[in-house]
Amino acid sequence: MAPYSSLVNISSLRRIVSIQSFRGFWTSKALRIDQAQKVAAHDAESESSANESDGEYEKNIKTKILSAAMAFVPDLGWSKRAISAGAESIGYPGVIHGMFPNGEADLVQHFYSTCNQNLAQQLKAEALAIKEDSSKAKKSPDLYVKDALETRLRMLVPYKKIWPQAMGLMALPPNVPTALANLLTLVDDICYYAGDRSVDFNWYTRRVILAGIYKATELYMLQDNSPDHQQTWQFLQRRIEDAAQLHRILSTAPGPPDLNQATEAATAAFVTARNILGLNWNR
Repeated sequence: MAPYSSLVNISSLRRIVSIQSFRGFWTSKALRIDQAQKVAAHDAESESSANESDGEYEKNIKTKILSAAMAFVPDLGWSKRAISAGAESIGYPGVIHGMFPNGEADLVQHFYSTCNQNLAQQLKAEALAIKEDSSKAKKSPDLYVKDALETRLRMLVPYKKIWPQAMGLMALPPNVPTALANLLTLVDDICYYAGDRSVDFNWYTRRVILAGIYKATELYMLQDNSPDHQQTWQFLQRRIEDAAQLHRILSTAPGPPDLNQATEAATAAFVTARNILGLNWNR
């Protein structure tokens, strides 16, 4: 009986070992699969992060080159030569202008968006200062808008002689959406920081009128040779007064038709403008 019992125990032991080995094999296999999946996921995440970093790195380089190129624009115009000169001035090869598929238009867009951002920062800082110190006098809406437009237009003065070239570039069909987005963003920022929180049709009309005033004054300034462009600022003041008078007339007119759909369409246009420029609508 003992030998038989031993055989049984040996047989049972072998089955146990076999089962444990089988379980161990699949457990090990499962662990290897899980580990492989984790490695693959990590690699994919690393690659995504690397791609994002590469994209951000390239964007930063482009911004540095375009910013450096602005010093050469007065002499070389809105051109690839200016971009090459800007690149070389900060240690990059001149041929790197190939990074800019839209060439000269990329340079104009950089300047325009930078000016808009600088103005928005100034307006925001001014609004916060008044909010924190209630004793500070608040400008009237007309004066606020006039000062904001003048500040923005003065940014063009160093490039006044070659600004018609920039306007011509942005008037080309491929560049029109970006040019319009820049203008709509500019006037929307001014209206917003001036305190315009209206949700009626006035929200739209104010911005459209302001865009027209800006473009008209911009064209007037290109032909103005008066000291410090005083005639331009007087022209701007008259246009704002005309717009204010028109607004008063419209406000006292009989009730207008339902313009909700038009207002929604106008709002969508400004949202689209900010999307084109990659800007956040929420301030």
